[in-house]
Amino acid sequence: MNEFKKLHDGSKLLTLPNAWDAGSARLFESLGAPAIATTSAGVAWAQGYADNDQLPVDNAVAVAANIARVLTVPLSVDFENGYSSDPQQVARNVLRLIEAGVAGINLEDGNDAPSLLADKIRAIRQLGKDIFINVRTDVYLRGLAPEGERVAEVLKRAALYKDAGADGLFVPGICKADEIKTVAASAGLPLNVMDWPGLPSHDELHQMGVARFSAGSGIAQALWAVAAGMAKDFLATGNAGPLIGQAMPYGDLQALFVK
Repeated sequence: MNEFKKLHDGSKLLTLPNAWDAGSARLFESLGAPAIATTSAGVAWAQGYADNDQLPVDNAVAVAANIARVLTVPLSVDFENGYSSDPQQVARNVLRLIEAGVAGINLEDGNDAPSLLADKIRAIRQLGKDIFINVRTDVYLRGLAPEGERVAEVLKRAALYKDAGADGLFVPGICKADEIKTVAASAGLPLNVMDWPGLPSHDELHQMGVARFSAGSGIAQALWAVAAGMAKDFLATGNAGPLIGQAMPYGDLQALFVK
């Protein structure tokens, strides 16, 4: 985990194109990603489940272990709410990830009381294991506070989560420059933001003090759209369309997994 934690020191923006399975993770690593993070939505869809805590925890752990198997860079897993409302059970679930070689997790509050997430963080810390806990607060994503009060609510939660033992703060949906600057300067934790319409540029985010930048489910969603379009054309005409000419060569794909 020390290697993964160091990537959040602010010396450069940690940019993560979120993966959803071992293949996408290995591909992104081969393109130079310094670490791999997963998208819970992408993982759930690839496993045939809806997002938002619908994926069975055994499946989530199995996917994480399979991704860790093919990587040489650190892996952070989007672990949703920990797949339980019981902090001790969440800690047991996270222990399974640690044993599989996972370096970090995202753990979210969603619509739950912030105190519950704080309890989950404390339970994980009581394991005495080394794992980077990136806490996701959904204040912006779910509109948990009125506009104009969201920065204050995020900072209130950040203080609670930091005191419980969090290592980083993920605020998906935040996109206004002044709000990003305030949270980055005041949260006391490395700030992670997600690709979002209206978000400042990569370089601007770094200058604002953002430590980590996530693609979220965007890449997975785009590939689902491409696959749907090509399959639709193939079913209708027997031709998968012009994008087939841009397909990654078989040999290049094969080479990603030959050891």
